[in-house]
Amino acid sequence: MPRYDPLSPAQRSERMSRILNADTKPEMIVRRLVHGMGYRYALHVKALPGNPDLVFRPRSKVIFVHGCFWHQHRCRQYRMPKTKHLFWEPKLAKNKARDGRNQRELRRLGWRTLTIWECQLKTGTVLKSRIKRFLGT
Repeated sequence: MPRYDPLSPAQRSERMSRILNADTKPEMIVRRLVHGMGYRYALHVKALPGNPDLVFRPRSKVIFVHGCFWHQHRCRQYRMPKTKHLFWEPKLAKNKARDGRNQRELRRLGWRTLTIWECQLKTGTVLKSRIKRFLGT
């Protein structure tokens, strides 16, 4: 049984339009961390599949920073909405499928990828060592 949405369709549309796909808070945390580690990168290179968040051209490596909800990470933070299930399920599944296609295409082009999930930002030391291991010295 569908639940009641307290917002009108116009209000819901306006609220959803404010959701960013670049320069999000999780992305900014990762960017500051990586920059503080001494690595330099390009942002959102449109020529690469998936428009990666951080691109390390000389290393042929990219980092994606994914929100647990939008990319369906199976963690405690992810929860399928209880309302409009017929809308959300295919939309989020399409995001996940697109992520997989982009990662495969990047690998085919010789790029290595790292996905950092929003829920992993809480473990700063672990995240820092993971990034360092991925990017190398």
